Amino acid sequence: MAAFRKLALAAGAAWCMAAGIAHAETTLLNVSYDVTRELYKDIDAAFVADYQKRTGETVSVRQSHGASSAQALSVMQGLQADVVTMNQPNDIDLLAERGQLVPANWRTRLPNGSSPYTTTMVFLVRKGNPKNIKDWSDLARPGVQAIIANPKTSGNGRYTYLAAWGYKKRQGATDAQAQDFEKAVFRNVPVLDTGGRGATTTFTQRGIGDVLVTFENEVGLIESGAGAKDFDAVYPSASLLAEPPVSIVDKVVDKRGTRKEAQAYLDFLYTPQAQEIIAQHHLRPRNAEVLAKHASEFKPLKTFTVDEMFGSWQKAQQTHFADGGTFDQVVVDRK
Repeated sequence: MAAFRKLALAAGAAWCMAAGIAHAETTLLNVSYDVTRELYKDIDAAFVADYQKRTGETVSVRQSHGASSAQALSVMQGLQADVVTMNQPNDIDLLAERGQLVPANWRTRLPNGSSPYTTTMVFLVRKGNPKNIKDWSDLARPGVQAIIANPKTSGNGRYTYLAAWGYKKRQGATDAQAQDFEKAVFRNVPVLDTGGRGATTTFTQRGIGDVLVTFENEVGLIESGAGAKDFDAVYPSASLLAEPPVSIVDKVVDKRGTRKEAQAYLDFLYTPQAQEIIAQHHLRPRNAEVLAKHASEFKPLKTFTVDEMFGSWQKAQQTHFADGGTFDQVVVDRK
């Protein structure tokens, strides 16, 4: 009997140790877009500490970064993302419509259309702005080289394309005139990197181009870094509002049993603590108090939305970026 009790206790201890190890190894994969590496490194550390403090449970978070649309395709093709944090809704719609990995109503599951922060497209130029680049129209001038990510693979590039189109439309241009403007801009693009971070590398490290068009937070990161002395930020007269969305990947979390942790991770993005981290990474937080605290860091800028200018993201995608859309017609004449 004593021997049996010893065996039972040993088995129980072994089971507890195994359960503890299994629980300690609970890991989330966040598949995100190119220029959020630094943001989510800090978010992840804060979330892990907060989750353990609140629940007594341990969770870890792994990251995957790349061009937003390419990342979405990877998830659709089997990359086991517990959550996706993309830079434009089309990439999550893809998971709903073609992959059936998330429900069609994914936008309604979190505040602000499941978008915990906003940003916009601005310019980074060489120190002193030698080409005197001030607005979107300057990107089409002869002799100006513009570095823009590829709109076919990158949400960064897609926002840039739509911002330039919207700029011309706000000036009263017809669609034909807006498309001619895009042709002039993209004739000045020497290389189409697949993602936003690649475009940043081309401009800041390879020394190619007179102006980089990218998210405001990417410009803020460069301005606060070691290379700040080499560049200046330029804000155009108006730009497109970016509302990067997030979602649980339902089929994955239900298969892996990680829904509780994944939901807690996305909920954490809306907490004051995470919103402060978001602001520190030059993204505009949704929390009004946190935004007010950092108001001096975000220049006032007129913005327009995809819905206002193009009707919806679905319409913008079909008109401009589907096969045979306006962008395909633009790049035919790029050379």
